[in-house]
Amino acid sequence: MLVDGKWTADWQPVQAKDDKGRFVRQVSRFRNWITPDGAPGPTGRGGFRAEPGRYHLYVAYICPWASRTLIARHLKGLDGVVSLSAVDPVLTDQGWRLTEPGDAAYLHQIYTRADPHVTGRATVPVLWDRAQGTIVSNESADILRMFNSGFGALASGPDLCPPDLAAEIDALNADLYERFNNGVYRAGFASTQGAYDEAFAQVFAALDMLQSRLADGRRWLIGDRFTETDIRAFVTLVRFDAAYHGLFKCNLHRVADYPAVQGYMERILALPGLRATVNMDHIKRGYHSIKALNPTGIVPRGPALPWLPPGP
Repeated sequence: MLVDGKWTADWQPVQAKDDKGRFVRQVSRFRNWITPDGAPGPTGRGGFRAEPGRYHLYVAYICPWASRTLIARHLKGLDGVVSLSAVDPVLTDQGWRLTEPGDAAYLHQIYTRADPHVTGRATVPVLWDRAQGTIVSNESADILRMFNSGFGALASGPDLCPPDLAAEIDALNADLYERFNNGVYRAGFASTQGAYDEAFAQVFAALDMLQSRLADGRRWLIGDRFTETDIRAFVTLVRFDAAYHGLFKCNLHRVADYPAVQGYMERILALPGLRATVNMDHIKRGYHSIKALNPTGIVPRGPALPWLPPGP
């Protein structure tokens, strides 16, 4: 991680833990917002006006948090407005390595450009501002909403957080984050049996909830409209059988064992262009490169996922 702008230690998966061995996720460091006129957003400072070609998104195809932003960028028609770089799938001792390094070899060097004294982990996604030479945001939830509403007429596509559904979206997002999106990490990176058991139970309670909610025949989680909540659920679901079930010890059931959830995931994959945001080869190689969980680095051949080819 970075301490006062210097890389000081090999990359480790566990960011912090509490006194009961529960995994604790790092709080995002950069929280500015792009807005149509450059006015300040909900957090941070102003000056980040929506402009084509000004912003660049760094993602990892293995990372569900980065995939949220990748999907929103595509669905909102911003592929030609916000440029994109993907990091290598295999984590190194210095964290994420840039696939096309240019004048930076590692993502942590992007962080120190924005703040020469930054302390913390260099995580994806990162939304970079070429004009100011700084990071707009490294918080995936904020970037998802920026892509939805911060680019004004430069964006198109569905409203991923319509005002009349906002309260329900926020409530279900919070539940999914605690029990499912972050729950799989709390299980996989737990350092005590009690912390693992707690997270494990919550993960499968969340999957049971999703199965029950979708079993009434609805297409999407909230009403009849595809929203950011569907993106948040999908990015964990699509990684579940290939990574979380085995490597993170979330092995009570597979997503394939929940018929309504499996069908829901396949409906999302069928949305135009969305399948190209999922790279199962990167997902499997990336997760299985975490030395703390898989010291040999062997990548399993399975599971068979006939609904998703291995590449983007």
